[in-house]
Parts: sequence; structure tokens; C-alpha cells
Amino acid sequence: MKKAERTRQFIVETTAPIFNVKGYAGTSLADMTEATGLTKGSIYGNFANKDDVALAAFEHNWKRVKVMVRAEMDKRDTSKGKLLAIVGVYQNLQSHDFPEGGCPLLNTSVEADDTHPELRKKAADAFLGWMKNIVTVVETGITAGEFRASVDAEQTALTLIAMIEGAIMISQLTGNASHRTTVMAAVERTIHDLT
Repeated sequence: MKKAERTRQFIVETTAPIFNVKGYAGTSLADMTEATGLTKGSIYGNFANKDDVALAAFEHNWKRVKVMVRAEMDKRDTSKGKLLAIVGVYQNLQSHDFPEGGCPLLNTSVEADDTHPELRKKAADAFLGWMKNIVTVVETGITAGEFRASVDAEQTALTLIAMIEGAIMISQLTGNASHRTTVMAAVERTIHDLT
């Protein structure tokens, strides 16, 4: 890896937690220079502007989540087990290498909804990728006879994601992790009901 690539990666890895905790609007250039120890010129010598850093930071944070979830899913042999593995990751954020600040998809989607079209598109693409992944798992379960043939894979994926993200939002909003536990139990029941 060339020095410029290493510097760029360092900036992304160092600022990604800040963007995930403070959001795009709340993260300042001073935050970025303080965290990295680099000058404004060094940061903007590697990125065109704050937008480019934020987009790369989101991609970095989301990739961490995807890798973590995929690793847990790959430990399971059944479609049901793979879906339950997703629940396990989101239920136990502290015991996994989850990005500081919580789910980057939730955080970015809420903030970028009307204020940052490029960041919103990145979050939308991440959501669609996650949904496609769950649809594939559910369809595989239907084909294998593990889930009922009448299960709507797309509706199931949307429901599971909405429940998971809603659980995280409610627990963050209230500061009460038991809310996440309660909703995740409902997610597990939804998965068990697919059989």
C-alpha cells in the first residue's frame, strides 16, 4: 500500500467512529484534525472535502457491520440459524466489534434523510444490500423446506430489518437496553414463526 493510500485509510479509520457518534453535521474539521493529528491540508490533500470523508467513513463503518454479521451467519448451517445469528449480533452489540455509536445505517439514515443526498444514497444502498441478503436467506430456507412455502421473503426481510433498527433506535433514545432485548425477542419469535 502506498503512503497516500495508508494516510487515506488512517483518516477513514480514525474519523469513522466520530462520524458515527456525532453525525455528519456534528463532526467538524477540528474533530477530524484532533483525532488524526493531521492538518487540514493533509486531510483535504487526501479527500476533496468533508463530504468525501463522511462517505468513506460510512462505508468503513457499514463494512465492519457486514463482516461481523457475515462471520456469525457463516457459523450456522440453516437459514433459520443464519437469521437468528443476525439477531444475536444486534442483541449483543457490546460483545461484538460493533462501531462506536451504534448502527451506522440507522444513524446515517436518520441524519442524511433530507440533508445529504449522497450520504442518503449510500445508506439506501446499504439497506437494499442487507435486505437482499435476508431475502436470499429466506428464499433458501423456503426451497429447503425449512420455512413455509407461503412466506413472503421480501416482506419478512423488511419486517426483520424494521424491528431490529427500531429496537436499536428505541434503546438509544431511552437509554434503556432492555427495550432492545424485548424487541429482539419478538424478532426471534418472528423468525421461529416462519417454519
